[in-house]
Amino acid sequence: MTTETIRSSVAARRTTGVSWARVRPVLIHVALAAAALVMLYPLIWMVVSSLRPGNEIFREPGILVKDLHIDNYRLGWNALAEPFTRYLLNSAAVVLGAIIGNLVSCSMAAYAFARLDFNGKKFWFAIMLVSIMLPIHVVIVPQYILFSQAGWINTFLPLVVPKLLATDAFFVFLMVQFIRGIPRELDEAARIDGCGRAGIFLRVILPLMTPALATTAIFTFIWTWNDFFSQLIYLTDPKMYTVPVALRSFVDATSSTNWGSMFAMSVVSLVPVFLAFLLGQRFLIKGIATTGIK
Repeated sequence: MTTETIRSSVAARRTTGVSWARVRPVLIHVALAAAALVMLYPLIWMVVSSLRPGNEIFREPGILVKDLHIDNYRLGWNALAEPFTRYLLNSAAVVLGAIIGNLVSCSMAAYAFARLDFNGKKFWFAIMLVSIMLPIHVVIVPQYILFSQAGWINTFLPLVVPKLLATDAFFVFLMVQFIRGIPRELDEAARIDGCGRAGIFLRVILPLMTPALATTAIFTFIWTWNDFFSQLIYLTDPKMYTVPVALRSFVDATSSTNWGSMFAMSVVSLVPVFLAFLLGQRFLIKGIATTGIK
């Protein structure tokens, strides 16, 4: 084999390697785009179906719209016993109470577990971690009996008051991990300046917990807004319905279901969730990355 032949073979291999290095990222992006389209197809189909007449929703599996049928949004807004505005406001009230409750109670409980020394600290922290794995279906019956005896059924109290007692152990654990990453020297410096436990928490720890607090607020918003089971159990009056329970009212087993209106209101109900995630994505990523949860 001559020298020129060897050089030609090496050059051909290099050319092939360079070509594959250029083609590989393209193939990866095409595969990721195809996977994303498969995952987003149900959502896209729902949005498209909200713009179709009711008799064409299940006849067309595609995502192309021939004629826009915007009346689904107008009809769906007033299709139930109350305007859909009322259900949005009910959900907003529950979500606001849940967010405030979790931010206040979970941050205080996390500070106690991370910084204070008290009897049985490790035991109660272990109990708190075990409660994360406890399904809601296990405690829903005793909770319902307790709230029923208190006269709280068909009010927002069963959905908001438990949040004031740091019942969401996941957020307590998240904040504990975040506080443990804050240097204790800051506590000592604040104590030298005359701050007590409350002053250290309010003036030192709490301002540094912004990413963890934002993460808690975003997750609480999404989980509470989409919660259906608890709200269905405690809310029986149609005037007290939240968005998930109101959407269930569109499905009637005894008569025809207005699918177009239901899909339209489902799209409306998803808008706050998307806005919350998009606006808080930076804090969400930072909060999870700085708490040691990988």
